Amino acid sequence: MAAPHDNPTAAELTEAVRDWLADDVGAADESPNRFHLRVATNVLDIVAREIELGPGQAEAHAARLEHLGVSDDRELSDALRSGAIDYRDESVRSLIWDSVVDKLTVANPRYLERNPR
Repeated sequence: MAAPHDNPTAAELTEAVRDWLADDVGAADESPNRFHLRVATNVLDIVAREIELGPGQAEAHAARLEHLGVSDDRELSDALRSGAIDYRDESVRSLIWDSVVDKLTVANPRYLERNPR
């Protein structure tokens, strides 16, 4: 799993949709439910965006972490909890904001249309 994205991974999402479509939707006697098809389409859109954007986002996230002197999100959270890094620091706030924007850009970019930076 590449930061800043959380589980499930793109591979897990793809496998789950493939299995679901094969076992449930495709096996149904009647035409697939529109809602189920929308869910499947949305999941596949997420996977496509993560595949396209994920590597660049991971590289940018790693650079932001390095700027703060930490190697990963765990180390950042530990430093924030201990007070070694001040959560009020603009670099920290920017890193967190950029991480959320990256996640939403993959998960559902429409959320960003309502709340742009």
